[in-house]
Amino acid sequence: MSWIALVVAGGFEVVGVIMMNRIVRHKSLLNYLLMILTFAGSFSCLTIAMNGIPMGTAYAIWTGIGTVGGTLVGMLMYGEAKSGLRILFIAMIIASAIGLKLIA
Repeated sequence: MSWIALVVAGGFEVVGVIMMNRIVRHKSLLNYLLMILTFAGSFSCLTIAMNGIPMGTAYAIWTGIGTVGGTLVGMLMYGEAKSGLRILFIAMIIASAIGLKLIA
């Protein structure tokens, strides 16, 4: 259950970053509200996850999900660079998260 909560927390984090980008493009009360709600959901799920996963592991994976998710969204939705090195480093973050899961 803790791992599911952690993945959901990371998903909320990615959506929160998308909402931040929407606010930059179009400031509206709805966008601000959605951003606040997604980040609140992210922190809430992270808190739940830390009941069964060590804090350092949970935080590292949560930030990894947010980093990879945000980068992929930027590349796929907003035309950011898709260089081979960038993809290699994303793969390294994913491999690190898997490694932490295996030893936790």
